[in-house]
Amino acid sequence: MDFSESYRASLLPAYSPDGRYIAAAVEYRLVIREVDSLKVVQIYSCLDKISRIEWSASGKYIVCGLYARGIVQVWSVDDPEWTCKIDEGPAGIKYVTWAPDGLSMLLIADFCVRMTVWSLVDRKCTYLPGPKHIGRGLAFSPKADQLAVLERKDCKDRLAIYSTSNWELQSRTQLASMDAADLSWSPDSSKLAIWDSCLCYKLLIHAADGSNVGTYSAYNDGLGVRGVQWSPGGDLLAVGSYDQVVRVLNNITWQPLLECHHGSPVDEPAEVAVYQEVEEARGVLAPVQVQQQQQTKRETRARYLVSPLPVDVTSIAPPTNKANPKLGISVM
Repeated sequence: MDFSESYRASLLPAYSPDGRYIAAAVEYRLVIREVDSLKVVQIYSCLDKISRIEWSASGKYIVCGLYARGIVQVWSVDDPEWTCKIDEGPAGIKYVTWAPDGLSMLLIADFCVRMTVWSLVDRKCTYLPGPKHIGRGLAFSPKADQLAVLERKDCKDRLAIYSTSNWELQSRTQLASMDAADLSWSPDSSKLAIWDSCLCYKLLIHAADGSNVGTYSAYNDGLGVRGVQWSPGGDLLAVGSYDQVVRVLNNITWQPLLECHHGSPVDEPAEVAVYQEVEEARGVLAPVQVQQQQQTKRETRARYLVSPLPVDVTSIAPPTNKANPKLGISVM
């Protein structure tokens, strides 16, 4: 496995949708490089430290969230002279994301007091009620015609669904949840999976019009759902929980068809490839050089070897007396 030269970045770099460019934030500068050659294409200077970067769906624009100053700046890859700045004033900005059309942006103000939709075409802004969460609890449908948002009012969770064509409210439904954490659209945009916080194992299935079509709960005496993943056809729903079990639900009764336990050793399927990282000294060193290297800074390189099955996966038990323990299924 080969590695390129290292470059500075204050945030996780982001690839453009077509994979041609990679954008990296270096404090207040935005650096765009070609993926193949890593040649610098553009360097943009923002007004403050960059807190978030995101490409538009078309790959023509990239937005930089300057949360400390309460503004966002938008840059064009094709036209370096074009620029856009949005200032939300005293409301501030805590989160920004693109709409599916690549020409509108959603901005969430401080304390989730409101959500604003800004259009780059006609400079029009639309104000929506504030969401429950910052950075989660809102999602666009795969068909890009609806926006689902979790809201909280009078200590009750609500699901609001908006049309992305005119940003008008289509439905608002009160949820039978204790503290809704997040949601996920099915691939066909017909259903929404909504799960409760980690303190309560509860999964709600709602239709695109907001009506409830199913509920599932595996147990009541432990930490609950950590994340979900729909199958490509939308007929199955994988639910990962803090008990290290993935439960695959069907779309008829919303009951589990399969339970997958995350255990060790890994011995199947037979065609799986397991890579193990090993460190070795750079080049061939004489015994005196090896002794000198051990006394000073170690100069090593990493490479990956294919390990034969079965493979024991080592795990470290996280402390259970701290908040947000690293337990359960994190990626599916």
